[in-house]
Amino acid sequence: MSTAQQKQPDILTPRARASYVYVFRPQKPMQVGQEAKYSVVLLFDPGADLTAMKAAAGQCVIEKWGPDKDKWPKNLKSPFRDQGEKEADGYVKGAIFVTATSKLKPGCVKRVNGELHDIIEEKDFYSGCYCVASVRPFAYDANGNRGVSFGLQHVMKIADGEPLGGRTKPTDAFKSVLDEADATAPAGATAGIFD
Repeated sequence: MSTAQQKQPDILTPRARASYVYVFRPQKPMQVGQEAKYSVVLLFDPGADLTAMKAAAGQCVIEKWGPDKDKWPKNLKSPFRDQGEKEADGYVKGAIFVTATSKLKPGCVKRVNGELHDIIEEKDFYSGCYCVASVRPFAYDANGNRGVSFGLQHVMKIADGEPLGGRTKPTDAFKSVLDEADATAPAGATAGIFD
């Protein structure tokens, strides 16, 4: 763990919509040799107050590369990205998203009657629900990639939402079947087809 990671405290994010949820089991690595990681993409509402997160990320840059901006690496990668970069369900151009990852399984909880309870069923924390995350910023410098990212500590579900991912509702998927069942087929319309 780097000095920057040790010095930065955990931060609670603003309310976010969860996307690409891998909090129960790690996501398989994209490339050979990479580690599988737990992760969640946090979709913030347009105009969400990310001041605390940005200040902490900026502090990581200063601790890693010093206060002189001229000495910072070129093409420093920001963890704050425009949702318009991705053509995915629920992403809004001009709003920010942040990907938080962890090698260790994060805690996943919800509030019930004023108390926090672990979420056991994967179906209860899904892409599309709303959450607050506990994250920790850190600076990285590896294989030519330099920037700041956020480590995922824990997530707390705060509300249900429309599931993301393009999957239709059963009521929409079978609407035509229901409409057909309601319609009366003309007598003899199908007679003789398989005779």
